Amino acid sequence: MHTQVKSWGNSQGIRLSKDVLEAAHISLDDILDIKISDNTITLVKQRRHKSLEERAAAYGGRLLLDGEYDWGTPVGREDWE
Repeated sequence: MHTQVKSWGNSQGIRLSKDVLEAAHISLDDILDIKISDNTITLVKQRRHKSLEERAAAYGGRLLLDGEYDWGTPVGREDWE
């Protein structure tokens, strides 16, 4: 696949097709880190930490922040006294 550097206001830019972005799991407004090494430009999607609300949703909206959590029985050499 090829693309071309073009003027974009006072800057230059490249366009990436929807297929390329989907293959890289990149969406509009995602933040990308730019790394330059040996005449190569690499774009890397920043890893975003989940919000507290997103983490709670993974547990059915229940976060036990004010008590103990039952982790089950020991599976190794843990000392649970």
